[in-house]
Amino acid sequence: MAAIAGERWLSELANHRVFSKLREKLDSEPKANDRGVAKNLTFCLNADFFVWNDVDRVFYTANLRQLNSEEESLASGTYQTLLCVNPPRFEVCQVLLSPTQNHVALIGQRGASVVELPQRWGKRSEFEGGRSEINCKTIPVAERFFTSSASVSLRQAAWYPSETEEPYLVLLTSDNSIRFYGLKSPQTPAKVLSVSQSEDDSSVHPPVRSYAASLGEIAVAFDFGPVSSTSRQRAGQRSKELLVYPLYILYENGETYLSYTSQASGLSLSKPLGPLPMYPAAEDNYGYDACAVLCLPCVPNILVIATETGTLYHCVVLESEEEEETGAVEKWIRRPEPVVPSLYVFECVELELTLKLATGEDEEPQELDFTCPIRLHRDPLCQHRYHCTHEAGVHSVGLTWFNKLHKFLQSDEEDKDSLQELAAEKRCIVEHILCTRPLLTSQSAPVRGFLIVSDLSLGATMVCITSTYECILLPLLSSIRPPSPPLLCSRPGAGSVSSPLRGLADDSFEQHIRNILARSSTNPLVLRAGDKDASTPLPECLQLLSRATQVFREEYILKQDMAREEMQRRVKLLTGQKNKQQEEMALCREERKSLREGAERLADKYEDAKYRQEVIMNGVKKVLGSLRSQLPVLSDSEKDMKKELQTISDQLRHLDNGIRQVNMKMEYQKKQVDKGVAPARATVSLNAHQKKSVQGVLKDQGEQIADMMKQIKDIKNHFSF
Repeated sequence: MAAIAGERWLSELANHRVFSKLREKLDSEPKANDRGVAKNLTFCLNADFFVWNDVDRVFYTANLRQLNSEEESLASGTYQTLLCVNPPRFEVCQVLLSPTQNHVALIGQRGASVVELPQRWGKRSEFEGGRSEINCKTIPVAERFFTSSASVSLRQAAWYPSETEEPYLVLLTSDNSIRFYGLKSPQTPAKVLSVSQSEDDSSVHPPVRSYAASLGEIAVAFDFGPVSSTSRQRAGQRSKELLVYPLYILYENGETYLSYTSQASGLSLSKPLGPLPMYPAAEDNYGYDACAVLCLPCVPNILVIATETGTLYHCVVLESEEEEETGAVEKWIRRPEPVVPSLYVFECVELELTLKLATGEDEEPQELDFTCPIRLHRDPLCQHRYHCTHEAGVHSVGLTWFNKLHKFLQSDEEDKDSLQELAAEKRCIVEHILCTRPLLTSQSAPVRGFLIVSDLSLGATMVCITSTYECILLPLLSSIRPPSPPLLCSRPGAGSVSSPLRGLADDSFEQHIRNILARSSTNPLVLRAGDKDASTPLPECLQLLSRATQVFREEYILKQDMAREEMQRRVKLLTGQKNKQQEEMALCREERKSLREGAERLADKYEDAKYRQEVIMNGVKKVLGSLRSQLPVLSDSEKDMKKELQTISDQLRHLDNGIRQVNMKMEYQKKQVDKGVAPARATVSLNAHQKKSVQGVLKDQGEQIADMMKQIKDIKNHFSF
């Protein structure tokens, strides 16, 4: 129940009242030509979903967490409306959230505006306490420039990636210029970077521009790379580390230039360097009609270059080799410049813009001439994955080889095994998520919004808004995402036993089966533009059915048969190994039994040998004692014993003399007593003090006599007299 309640927002958002209101405004929108352009009118801030209404010039926002709530008042489709105080007068094609998450840029081909998001407060942290309609400050950017320059159009816009400094909106226009606008002075550019490939920028007139456009020497896209550090040295000062953002500029002829930007002491730009060398070199410079560039924020950086024909180039950005000439090195030391990297094309990917129809054995494959601009989107949950939106649908691309590339580049020495694994690594995974133009004859129906929900409490979900404002929510491919770290309770303890052979094999059998079942093409979700009630032409239905059948046969059934055969071979191999191991276990049991019996016999022999050893040792001691006693020379121990016996005999002599004297004194005292008592029989009267003295003397002498008798007894016992 908790899992179902946690996924309630998926159905609630798809049936939200916001999309019903947007569908009501479809008839009021200006009719475009047959060739539409993919837009992106949505974004997500934490758990707040925003969608732009280009008819009313307002933002609708709803909280996705509240859609999971069990309260009917919160999950009933409530939303807030953000009104623009100064709404834009141009058609909005894209909305961009600033890095500080305080401003939203409204981008069109004829202008740009910035909407300041209101403050939050209240119980649920809603905008201005939950008011239904909120006026938002709107700042037109470069309005005077686009009004006065009717022939200039906006090709691309992006926020400067700094999250701590003043926000800048970067605009690439058709006059081969990149302008940086600050929100404090939105009509005057803070910096202008000319990206014209001609040497004299001032002499670029409209005829020259058309000539440059015919040669493909016009900038069509740009993107900022992750922050890096470089050293700058001024006169009389030490070299200082500066944080710079590389700016990659893509031209229509496929060339890429690089400029470094920094906000250390005000906004500063460097002259574009390039074109960046691409390896391996190609005669056609890897094609023409380039339309988009994206720098993935991983290490090393991956630069994705897209063309209108649906070709994607994955380039690894690495530092170029050092120059061997001494003069060039000295020049670099005298005037340090940022290092110009090189682009190493790792792979080339062909997107299936419109569906490739199934052909018979005798028929030749159809050549598709369909081209359209492609937009590239980063994935906030995975650094080595990105998404493509275009007129014909949505693709998702995952670079599965990036981990092995990172491992190979991190190794100090040349690791041939890692290099071979990298060379044999399967190419990236391309998913055809959504197809809005299945055939060349189909009507154009580009998407109006695309985003990835980055809140993990809601789940990794892709949100697509179709041309008819239908919300499609799809789960992301989990095999591309990095695995979650194991919990402490799930880690094996010290007592757990695991096979040591598991650590030797990098690829398990499960991964082998996954590689077999990996699909090179899929059946996307097909949407058809036009009236839903109108029936699809039968030839078109037959072509789509044949294509879907072919994909299911080649990518599902055949690969499942291959996986089944592989598993059968694996089962047969494991069965043979099991039987062999059972036979070896039976032999081990017999050997264990024989070893146990042998151990018992050895134990009995050990006890017998121990008893005999003790008997022999006692006999040896007796023999040694008898031999020692027959020796004519006394040993040291016998000498010590002799000295001790002599000492004892002397002590006995002294004690015998003492006893003799005591006996003589006792006989003398008896005689004296007898003499004094017999003739006189006179009583001797002693006072108390004299009695006490006599008793004390007698007591002492008695104790001395008792001690002497005791010592004599001990001596007799010792020598057995």
